[in-house]
Amino acid sequence: MKPYRSMLFLPGHKASWPEKAVDSGVDALILDLEDAVPVAEKENAREVVRASIDRLTTAGVRPDIWVRTNSYESGLMGADLEAVVTRGLRGIYLAKVDTERDIVEIGAVLSHIEQRNGLEPGTVELIPSFETAVSMARCEAIAAASPRIATLIGGTGPNADVGRELGFEFSVEGLETLYLRSRIILAARSNGLRHPLAAVWQDVADLDGFRQFCAANRRLGYRGMVVIHPSHVPIANDMFTPDAEQVDYYRRMIVAFREAEVAGSAAVTFEGHMIDIAHLKTAEEIVAIAEAFDAANG
Repeated sequence: MKPYRSMLFLPGHKASWPEKAVDSGVDALILDLEDAVPVAEKENAREVVRASIDRLTTAGVRPDIWVRTNSYESGLMGADLEAVVTRGLRGIYLAKVDTERDIVEIGAVLSHIEQRNGLEPGTVELIPSFETAVSMARCEAIAAASPRIATLIGGTGPNADVGRELGFEFSVEGLETLYLRSRIILAARSNGLRHPLAAVWQDVADLDGFRQFCAANRRLGYRGMVVIHPSHVPIANDMFTPDAEQVDYYRRMIVAFREAEVAGSAAVTFEGHMIDIAHLKTAEEIVAIAEAFDAANG
């Protein structure tokens, strides 16, 4: 999966919101069919989301388009998938999966719909969100369950499903969820998923708090943030874009290492630090992320 600094939730039944959200500079949209949609609007929301995907795809918008379907156990997911699996859909943001078996069964349904709709097999990716205690206890197995898995979400915001499931009291510092967030990072990285995302800051007005929340998760290893309001997008993009001075430093490091390599050395002193191939790989990863965002922004 290409790196996302920001993924923005939008209520699926609000037909006019996606175009407005595109202007925020967000890297990916999540058109929501689950919690943000009233029960009475579920059926209509599928039609609105399908029309939004078609419209945005035809317009060639930059953000990738994801859909959060209703949960597997709700009985609504099948109809959701039937409606939204189409050209232009990047993937499904999965709500409340419990086990790796859920992933396998959802993948089988997607394969059927892809084949029927003339899409390449495996076109539709999956992002599982760990919102139940069972899923959190099985995050490693879920991460490895399907090649469709694009990344993992470390969702530890206050007063929602995760907090209720685990019974913790939320803090910006996040010591109460440090183990969980670290475990999800490890599950992602050990399965080759290089860009795990954190979630979600619910105090729309507290932008300073959100910036602290981003910084704490960035230090832990998260590469981006799922957000619920357009005002959070610029902050997430700023916090998860590699710093220009840092990128320049790593570019100089790459040049220094390559020059040493040509001269027959696999290690070199660079600006006072001894570096080798391990440091080169880190430098190349950071530069690649920065260049991906530069390319996306035109």
